[in-house]
Amino acid sequence: MFRDLSRPIETGMPTYPGDPDVTLAPDATHETDGYATSELRTGTHAGTHVDAPRHTLSEGATIDQVGVGRFAFDAQLVDCRPLAPREAIGPGALPGQNGLDADPLDPAVDLLVLRTGWASHWGSDRYRDHPYLTAAAAERCRELGVGVGLDSFGPDPTPPGPAAETGPARDDEPDGTPAHDALLNDSLPIVENLCELDGLPERFRLYAFPLRLRDGDGSPVRAVAEWKE
Repeated sequence: MFRDLSRPIETGMPTYPGDPDVTLAPDATHETDGYATSELRTGTHAGTHVDAPRHTLSEGATIDQVGVGRFAFDAQLVDCRPLAPREAIGPGALPGQNGLDADPLDPAVDLLVLRTGWASHWGSDRYRDHPYLTAAAAERCRELGVGVGLDSFGPDPTPPGPAAETGPARDDEPDGTPAHDALLNDSLPIVENLCELDGLPERFRLYAFPLRLRDGDGSPVRAVAEWKE
């Protein structure tokens, strides 16, 4: 079976605070030109996308320098729910913690897809209040050699929206992008803004191929899950 886990690319879609707005508009039309083309203006991290190491590391690899096979994943779904707004996800939420649990991580897995439940807030300022990975959790992923996929803006905290809409940042939230840095420093993938995770099996293949953007720091993807019934 196949399932699309991607957000539609459309005018006015939510973007990370400060990123470019997305517009998708007709350029040529059948009525005027006899054919149709459209103009798309977007940032490289709009919608469902992958991060290249260059995203947060000035000397990191660009998206076109990463082998295409690195975007076909043996994924494992990790249900982290329930989670409070801006709650930290520690290493204890990950499979194979210290190698002592009854169900250690299969060495074939190269991507943990963390279901936080925050996909349901897409389109509202509350989406900014997603949970995030602690530095210890990101380091644990690095030790396991796995990247992460998330149903949120990313593995680090996002600046909160207007106070009337979302909660304030917590005092213990990290500054900068420590989770990004820990993963991308080892060229481990980060797939952000996934959706439709409910009902997926625990194990599946995930395909998230980026555009071949020269010197790109990331790229929108069509993220597709595949599994056998």
